[in-house]
Amino acid sequence: MMKRDIDFWLIQTVGWLLLLYLIYAQAIPAFNYETGVAMGTQEPSEVVSDVGVAFWYGFAFGDLIAYIPLLAIGLIGYWAGKAWGHIILAAALGITIYWPIVCLAAVVAARDASDWRLVNETPYWIVLPLVTFWGAWALWRLTR
Repeated sequence: MMKRDIDFWLIQTVGWLLLLYLIYAQAIPAFNYETGVAMGTQEPSEVVSDVGVAFWYGFAFGDLIAYIPLLAIGLIGYWAGKAWGHIILAAALGITIYWPIVCLAAVVAARDASDWRLVNETPYWIVLPLVTFWGAWALWRLTR
């Protein structure tokens, strides 16, 4: 039986909170992006351009198809102490590290784009580095 120390609980607690957030903020807009805009979880085309909408929608769809299932299955398997759970959770944590970096880089790179009107980058600069840090820490902890 695996040891359920503070690290285990931090991985589980933050992981499940992240999963719930992803379902709300990404899975719903993957079915209807405008619903995500109305909910405040996605940016409208007037702010990020049609290309920006396509980019954010692509991440929402990718999260729905790949990331959300991997994270859910990985958390369940990790909870159960299964070797496959560790492997699947490690794959999900790799995505957890990767996607915030890509999104933050896109926000920075798009600053001078003609149709980009994102006025407040602060939420991106708060949330995305925190997610990346947690993902890197959790992956390191998982593989120790």
